[in-house]
Amino acid sequence: MTGGRAVVTTTTERDATVISLHGEVDEDDVPLLVRALARASEGGPPRTVVDLSGTPFVDSSVLHALLAAQRAHAGRDRVLVLAGPLHTAVRRLLDVTGAAPAFRTADSLATAMTC
Repeated sequence: MTGGRAVVTTTTERDATVISLHGEVDEDDVPLLVRALARASEGGPPRTVVDLSGTPFVDSSVLHALLAAQRAHAGRDRVLVLAGPLHTAVRRLLDVTGAAPAFRTADSLATAMTC
């Protein structure tokens, strides 16, 4: 990791599990994210929102975890939403890899709760 310590937190708000990423998230932090995403897809509220507004950088291992979570959520008739605003590097990773269309995205946490 090149920046400050990454933090992955999970809360429940209304009818959603909210997983928030803060700091630069890379392969060293992915196990925390994977566990949070797995718990969200297996139970609890039917909507999971991954709040990426607090992270200026994620690497391909994070993208891989998000894609796997999207498949798991879809397989269980659950909704996964990526919330922003997304920083340029995060948006670029989604666009360059062609992964952006795989996700439901929202410009804010508030919008992600209802889209």
